[in-house]
Amino acid sequence: MTSPDRRLTEHLSRWLGGWPATTELDIVPEPGRARPGWDGEIHPVLGVTGPRSGVLSVPPEHAESIAEQYAKNRDMARFGPLVPALAGFPERGWFTAVYRWTTRPAPLADAGVWISAQHPDVPAWLRPFNGEVLVAHDPENGDHLAGVGIKRHDDYGHELAVVTAPRARGRGLARRLVAQAARRVLDEGGIPTYMHTPDNLASAAVADATGFRDFGWTAFGVTEKAAARKGVDPAQ
Repeated sequence: MTSPDRRLTEHLSRWLGGWPATTELDIVPEPGRARPGWDGEIHPVLGVTGPRSGVLSVPPEHAESIAEQYAKNRDMARFGPLVPALAGFPERGWFTAVYRWTTRPAPLADAGVWISAQHPDVPAWLRPFNGEVLVAHDPENGDHLAGVGIKRHDDYGHELAVVTAPRARGRGLARRLVAQAARRVLDEGGIPTYMHTPDNLASAAVADATGFRDFGWTAFGVTEKAAARKGVDPAQ
């Protein structure tokens, strides 16, 4: 089995079409950008960068024009918002997120049970996830309190998404569920990843408490179709 420390490299290589980066920002033409992702939607542009270098994965037919624009303006804050139109998706937006992963989740107590994403008791937001999802219920009435879904990008990269019902916040459920899910991903041979927008302090606190350190890495790309339509945070 691939070592936990190697799984991140394997994931990013498959997800982006190339890793590690060889320049400040490698513009990688990747045919996989035209294939449906974990949710059945097309994710036309995705990128990850560390403190010194990164990869921007783009449709092959638009790679040259995107690379030319980047050569003119290497400021990501200005270049990024130009990319959706350059990639053929002018109606979508551009997202930036803190990118985290862990090979050593915090040893927090389990808080939920694994059930099929299609189970009648699963809340609507968890249904798009494939396989099983992790759910915490109210022991008194069985109501859903919090849950974690897994975006299975490839054999290695499994991104965690967590939501807690407003009335259940402040109990530490999110962090316990995230740690529990991360342990399962590692046990199954994957690498658990976690993304959140830079201003989402609550999500950042969950990540910090569960072993997902902030190494100064950033993820970015063209927003998902549903996110652009509904205003959903694409990093959740």
